[in-house]
Amino acid sequence: MTTARENTQEILRGSIRTSPIAILLVVIAGLAVLLMLPLTAPIGPMYWDVFIYFDAANRILNGQVPINDFFAPVGPLGYYIFTGGTILFPRAQPVLLAHWSWLVVTAPLIALIIMDVDRRSRNTALALLIPFLVFAVLPFNTRSFYPFPGSDGFGIYNRHTSQLLYVLVAALIFVRSARLLCIVIAVSMLALFFGKITGAVSGAILCLFALLAGRLSLRHAVIAALGFFAVLAIVEFSSGLVTSYLKDIFSLVAMNDETLAPRFVQSASLNFGVLASGLLLAALSAIANSRHLSADLGLIRREKTLHSVSRLLDNDALWLVVVLFAGVLFETQNTGSQAMILIWPAVLALLLHLEPATAKPKTLVATMALAGACVLPPLVYTVERAARAYIGSVKNVDLPNQHLKTLGAVNLRPRVMERTQRVLPILTSHHEAFTSFAKVGELPSPALYSEFGFQIGQLIEMDRNISSLLELEQKSGIHFSTIMTLEFVNPYPWLMNRNAPKYVAIGADPFRAVPNPDSQELKAVRAVDIAILPTCPLTDANLQLLKIYQQGLAQHIRIKLNDCADALVNPRLAARLPRQ
Repeated sequence: MTTARENTQEILRGSIRTSPIAILLVVIAGLAVLLMLPLTAPIGPMYWDVFIYFDAANRILNGQVPINDFFAPVGPLGYYIFTGGTILFPRAQPVLLAHWSWLVVTAPLIALIIMDVDRRSRNTALALLIPFLVFAVLPFNTRSFYPFPGSDGFGIYNRHTSQLLYVLVAALIFVRSARLLCIVIAVSMLALFFGKITGAVSGAILCLFALLAGRLSLRHAVIAALGFFAVLAIVEFSSGLVTSYLKDIFSLVAMNDETLAPRFVQSASLNFGVLASGLLLAALSAIANSRHLSADLGLIRREKTLHSVSRLLDNDALWLVVVLFAGVLFETQNTGSQAMILIWPAVLALLLHLEPATAKPKTLVATMALAGACVLPPLVYTVERAARAYIGSVKNVDLPNQHLKTLGAVNLRPRVMERTQRVLPILTSHHEAFTSFAKVGELPSPALYSEFGFQIGQLIEMDRNISSLLELEQKSGIHFSTIMTLEFVNPYPWLMNRNAPKYVAIGADPFRAVPNPDSQELKAVRAVDIAILPTCPLTDANLQLLKIYQQGLAQHIRIKLNDCADALVNPRLAARLPRQ
């Protein structure tokens, strides 16, 4: 027979095993170990998006300040965190490091939330934590942009924002400690603001509704707002970064001046399954609780107080509608991430308040079915994509390279490698045909940037371009200390331990994220030692970047770096070039 002491010890051991905090700490420790290992990851569509982080990290380590010293497509926080990650984990696989680095922000916040919830219900705390960990651990978006499975190296900052909005919704709905809620709101809104401003807009809507619904008192809302604006003031007075950041946002808005209505339609259509299921679930919940809603309306007519209004607003159906709206609004400026995962806490709250004993069987079945239709597809699809990518990578081969550092830590199907090696000579020998596509503003394939062969070809050519640059330096005695590219990404300064020019945008999408250069930027471009123009294939984006920076590069001497790249060399160095 077991003693009472042994029973107590067994209960404590079981309690520790199921402790949400213990689970979170074990996961974080496991991820840290994986970042220390020289892992490879299956390459995915638009993998080059992750190169932007290395461009930013190199600039930061060389003394440049995001926003102030270079235009960026999103806020500076993610780049600073990633830069710290490259120092702590120099061997880490890029996609894993970029995706997991945001846990520096979200892990402490979700820990505070689940500790508060765990005091009342362990099952609820676990139901909030487990889905969060799935999305935070797996570097995959909730929709696919290519039929082959692979790691999603793009939309990373959108995934970060989606995860932080999940944390904010969980706090607003489940946290009962007013002081703790103030802290989570202030930190979350700051991270959203300096992460991606559209996420901060969605977060502000959620916080405003929490205030109206009485989940957040006016006093604590003011405290959280004061903390938020105090940090903004400190950053602004110390660096002027906030003002510069807002100017950059207005520049992006001007470049993407499409009206909001079409974007809402696009966002709603892309997330139709979740949105339709969520709205039906909210309607069903409102109908099932119509008696309570009628009582709340009667209370408003009798008392006519803010408290009575808040009581009406604070219902599960309306919370779900507001969260859905905030998610769709964020997705209007989002081309791919972990879309709509923020509704999970709202759906969970609705299910927890469901009364199976009194609910009609049809209502109970319909509620559970609609709830599953809301939250399970993104979760199941993310896990499925991860399983396909990682299980399928058993037969993959690593990318051979000399100069790519961790950027080359990818693996791919042998057939993709074989096809890429066959296609590259064709691209080389048919420059004119592909240039014709570029001149009329078209790509050879609408899905070119998603194709694994294109991404692998880019890596192969980057490796080759570095070899060509080093060979050119050896022959001429020139040292190209400042390197830029006329392409979406510029990994060369990071890979070669050189400098990128100040004021030149990172993530250079000339149609969406590269403002017309001012005199300061043009001066920096004129001083660039060498600018690389990839030509296998030459794309419309590359031609547009050449046009944007043409005034700054007018005096540079254009040479053939190799069969797949031209280079524009600063005239003060050109005299030392070997004759071509």
